[in-house]
Amino acid sequence: MSPSDYGTLLLVLLTFGVAAGLLAWLAPAARRIWAPATLLLLVAAGAVAATPSSVDVESGGATVVLVVLGGLLAIVGGGPLTALVFDLVDRRERPAAAGHGADPPDTSLGDAITSAGHVLRGGAWIGALERVAIYAALVAGWPAGLAVVLAVKGLGRYPELRAGEDGVRTGAAERFIIGTFASVLWACACAGVVLLVG
Repeated sequence: MSPSDYGTLLLVLLTFGVAAGLLAWLAPAARRIWAPATLLLLVAAGAVAATPSSVDVESGGATVVLVVLGGLLAIVGGGPLTALVFDLVDRRERPAAAGHGADPPDTSLGDAITSAGHVLRGGAWIGALERVAIYAALVAGWPAGLAVVLAVKGLGRYPELRAGEDGVRTGAAERFIIGTFASVLWACACAGVVLLVG
């Protein structure tokens, strides 16, 4: 394959990644299918971008398309993936011997994390804006912007994290950390794919 073929393949993978991310965002019931598909498409795009032969996006216009697709994928793919991570965290394991005298699992922390979602309102929008800011900072070559975004988010959420009851506060803090890490890692991965080509 020629470098321009790799560039075209990269743009196609990112386009399908954005489409899968949109499907996961708009249809939460299908999130378990489309969020992992979005992740796989990003991994495939990263593999193409990291090929030993240079990836050519042919023109300045294609470079703009690459940057825009990477940004869109950072926005729409990160939300459903973060929600899927929360689904995995919130899931309660049922003991195999349920109803046979076995003690039920301690779900107090799981309940605290679930109810923390109500304390930390606006998380989807804040996460989307966070991913845009991190993606833009990294693609623009300003990695210190990552620290600025995280500081602003932490300071903005601090009153909500302190105001909750003890159990909810613990759950809210954990939910905040888990969501932030998932969201930031996704935005960094999207920026990384774009930067591998540049």
